[in-house]
Amino acid sequence: MSHQLPDVQASRPEVAVGLSQVGVTGVEKLVKLARKDKRPIVLMAEFEVFVDLPGGRKGIDMSRNMEVIDEILEETTEAEAYRVEDVCGETAERLLSKHDYTSTAEVKMTAELITKEQTPASDKQTQNTATIIASATATEEATHAEIGAEVTGMTVCPCSQGMSESRARDELQDLDVDRDVIDEFLDRVPQPGHSQRGHATLTVTSEGSPEVDLRDIIDIARDSMSARIYNLAKRPDEDHMTFEAHSDAKFVEDCVRALAEGAVEQFDHLDDSAVVHIKQSNDESIHQHNAHAEREVTLGQLRAELNGNA
Repeated sequence: MSHQLPDVQASRPEVAVGLSQVGVTGVEKLVKLARKDKRPIVLMAEFEVFVDLPGGRKGIDMSRNMEVIDEILEETTEAEAYRVEDVCGETAERLLSKHDYTSTAEVKMTAELITKEQTPASDKQTQNTATIIASATATEEATHAEIGAEVTGMTVCPCSQGMSESRARDELQDLDVDRDVIDEFLDRVPQPGHSQRGHATLTVTSEGSPEVDLRDIIDIARDSMSARIYNLAKRPDEDHMTFEAHSDAKFVEDCVRALAEGAVEQFDHLDDSAVVHIKQSNDESIHQHNAHAEREVTLGQLRAELNGNA
């Protein structure tokens, strides 16, 4: 004789405190990213899926919820998608509709995107890696979707470079080199500065699905640092990257400001209410600590600041 198992999750907790995020992390699924007239890109994506929980309910029934999440993700990721943020948005909206006690559903996704490119000097084919960042938050009122990427590049410290330039100027003066020649030489040949591997992150969030091309985000982020880097680098490429980086030395703060400027220029079609998250972290080469700067702000505020109206 079978008996009905109690639904402990639906009972009232001893401490009636609501929770904003309850769910699962580390859910891995294949996502097929469609491309016009080409085979789709297959991503190995990792998802985090959450719903909110009212104070009067003990839990979300994790096993049943995981079954729902798995079913929704299987169906959502089965078909080819042109935008990964749409996968997150559809999953969040369907998850919200499946729960009568929740008011918010949130889906986050990360995946490594590998694209082919040419090296800057030797023109050899190589690959570039970027981490895709996508998420969506669904409520009864609206769904807000986020799309972005984290990329790696190279930065050079302007302060360190300034000290090297000062030393070079003093040495050249001691050698009786004409001042005009010194100025021209230092203008043509940037002096050494300590370099870092930098990590730039740019995401855009707006109501519905932001009309943002992931490739534009990756380009803005890679160009925000002193120089792009490449997985394959022959000697001419190494020389190119080193020269480019030292010709455009940037503090970590400068990189974030470059991200802001690039976002405003590229996404002029987005509403002022769209939110951009810009972040730069540098792995310092001469310190044990790292340098970090970031900002989360609406496009409207950024536009005002860049136009001098803030």
